[in-house]
Amino acid sequence: MPIGTHVKVEGPFGNLVLHDDRTRAAVFLAGGIGITPFRSILLQIIHERLQYSVFCFFANRRPEDAPFLAELKAMQERYLQRPYWITIVPTMSHMSQSAHSWDGETGRIDPSMLARHLKSAASPIYYLAGPPEMVKGLHTMLNEAGVGDDDIRTEEFSGY
Repeated sequence: MPIGTHVKVEGPFGNLVLHDDRTRAAVFLAGGIGITPFRSILLQIIHERLQYSVFCFFANRRPEDAPFLAELKAMQERYLQRPYWITIVPTMSHMSQSAHSWDGETGRIDPSMLARHLKSAASPIYYLAGPPEMVKGLHTMLNEAGVGDDDIRTEEFSGY
């Protein structure tokens, strides 16, 4: 693009910030680059030594497609104990197309995956970010599981 070209820039439009009640768990449900706001929140929690229980589900097709995966895994290993309790749950949906091995979760984020990992999550607030169709599907899934909209925060990442 030549220097001096006029462009129109929009956004960000969301207000995806961590809740104040630290007795309630934060559950992040991210798809692809939708992990970006959650990575920032996790770094803030660590930097400010905030006492939160955080469960971060991170869906991608393959490990090689997952932005920040190594950093998130290292973060979990370092901050698994209080005052922060950070649990990262990456899941891959297309491992047959991957050149890497994988011993973690596979498939889409669904009620059974959440149930396996959220046994200790106290009165969670859910945060969703990723492709619009994924966010809508997860929102519907949570509503059908009895989670009210007051406990769900969303951010769609369009342009996929």
